[in-house]
Amino acid sequence: MRRRSPASPENHDRWLVSYADFITLLFAFFVVMFSSAQADHSKAKAVSESVKEALENGQFSQTLAIALGRGKHENSRMPANPDRVPKSENLPPKPPPPQPADLTKSLANLQRDLDKELKNGKIGLKLEGRGLVVSLREATFFASGDDTVAATSMPILARIAASIQGISNPVRLEGFTDAVPIHNSRFRSNWELSVARSIAMLELLRQKFDVPAERLAVAGYAENAPVDTNDTEEGRAHNRRVDLVILSAEGLKSEPNASR
Repeated sequence: MRRRSPASPENHDRWLVSYADFITLLFAFFVVMFSSAQADHSKAKAVSESVKEALENGQFSQTLAIALGRGKHENSRMPANPDRVPKSENLPPKPPPPQPADLTKSLANLQRDLDKELKNGKIGLKLEGRGLVVSLREATFFASGDDTVAATSMPILARIAASIQGISNPVRLEGFTDAVPIHNSRFRSNWELSVARSIAMLELLRQKFDVPAERLAVAGYAENAPVDTNDTEEGRAHNRRVDLVILSAEGLKSEPNASR
């Protein structure tokens, strides 16, 4: 016959687990009663909080935490250790974007640095409500019907770029043409030519003079915003230009807001 294995002896010490929990709860009860009986309520509260923190950080049972006044849901929401708060909550707030600089000083600097070019008509310079406008005339910066920036204009652009780098204001490059239609192998209209020249000037500022790309924008107006008449050659020459606009606080109001 097959012999039965002897039965495991019954564990008679399991009552110690319940007894330990009972003693712990009883201890907590007397601490609360002691605190309630103190005349100095601030001291009693301090004692109660100290015992509560010691017991919770000592990883006693959830029953004890509830008995001391902290419920299950509250305990899950608030970390016991402040050092365990997610790092994102401790990060300082992002600094506000820099405010546009007053362009009066930039105007004076450019008038001084570009005095010769202003006198011989290679560029134009004026301060408007929307910003400081530097007009780059086609005859100095581009060949007729082309968007390649002339190498001989680099010293002028370097001085303009130095002024831009000294302030935080955004810059918009605006291309303009005269009213004579264009249609060649590269550009089908004055719209394309005006935008292409704006982009060429933007890329030069970004790549050669290290003006941050996020500060730059382009626009093309073709023949639709003349500064002079289109009935004379001199007037048309004034209209063919790229305006470099250093935007003021007023000019920034019409710009789209970037979401960060």
